[in-house]
Amino acid sequence: MQHTDLGMAERERLLKLATYASVGVAFGLIALKSGVWMLSGSVSILASLIDSLMDSAASIINLFAVRYALKPADREHRFGHGKAEALAGLAQAAFISGSAVLVLLQGIERLLDPQPLGATGLGIAVMLLSIIATLGLLAVQRHVIARTGSTAINADALHYRSDLLLNASVILALLLAAYGIQRADALMGLGIALYIGYSAVRIGLDAIQILMDHELPDDVRAEALALARSVPGVVDVHDFRSRQSGQHWFMQMHVELPAQMALADAHELGEAVRSALEERFPQVDVLIHTDPV
Repeated sequence: MQHTDLGMAERERLLKLATYASVGVAFGLIALKSGVWMLSGSVSILASLIDSLMDSAASIINLFAVRYALKPADREHRFGHGKAEALAGLAQAAFISGSAVLVLLQGIERLLDPQPLGATGLGIAVMLLSIIATLGLLAVQRHVIARTGSTAINADALHYRSDLLLNASVILALLLAAYGIQRADALMGLGIALYIGYSAVRIGLDAIQILMDHELPDDVRAEALALARSVPGVVDVHDFRSRQSGQHWFMQMHVELPAQMALADAHELGEAVRSALEERFPQVDVLIHTDPV
């Protein structure tokens, strides 16, 4: 669950930090893996290289999507641009699915026609460096996700977490190949492809939930309702609705007030409810309808 008391300026800083770090790590790993793949011919390293290429493309999409999502609302987008984050998540799912198919096809080919590998020691060294770099990036991303709850960064972190398994599998495949078990490389590539495909499905489903205006988490909704009902003068609250768009939350509710209350007083009480919610959740936009009871 993200921190709800974080200001928008701090959210913007953290999101930019995570996207720049992701792009930098992806391009660094591409350079390393390209060289060692050309020397070794390993399907597992090719799988890892393709995954890094997809990571870089997804990270660049994230970079632009997050920057766009952080733009304030304008005349054409009165609810802001936050859903660009979810669209970036869908784009990442497409990229990751493509990488899974490519690795799957290459793995099947090498399984049917095994080839000896070269430069296994160098390949293992590069994979170890990849694991260290990925762990560093994930530490940054975990911090940003915990603070912002970003869908796009969460999707980015998901396939970097799968990279840890991928890189460990490549190291195992290279070790087995060094002992003459050539098909291990292809089998590891196939397993990696299936895992990448599973990750893509998860990312896509999470993004679709945001685009379909899924309700905010139950604990957030329960706290918001309790807070609204606790404002002195409020009789009750009903028809509570909520959704998320990037870093912005939206809440709508009907607030029940005494029927004999003057219009000006009812307005002031509605504003008190809004202020209480916005103070607790700085990223929320609240729409209140008052009902006489």
